[in-house]
Amino acid sequence: MPIDPNFKSNRKLEGKHEGHDIWGPVNPPKVLGIHGSVVALDLDICTGEGTCIDVCPVAVFDWLNSPGHPTSEKKSDPIREPDCIYCMACETQCPEQAIKIIQP
Repeated sequence: MPIDPNFKSNRKLEGKHEGHDIWGPVNPPKVLGIHGSVVALDLDICTGEGTCIDVCPVAVFDWLNSPGHPTSEKKSDPIREPDCIYCMACETQCPEQAIKIIQP
């Protein structure tokens, strides 16, 4: 199942991580929520293949350790979300459809 395109209205803002928003529910290590509001990545769908890291021309993503999560022990994380140029490469290439780009 892909990321919920309406996550901002369907989920609660739980806090911040590395300067970006986290949308709940969050209950580590099993439930990590959606990280980011412009470059939104559903960490519960992400399988940690790193495709977004490889295709992003401005290095928005970095690795996040997620020990104990059911889909993978590492995830991509949009830690440089403000650097996004909205090229959509990450969203179109993500095999799990875990990313949604929302231009402000």
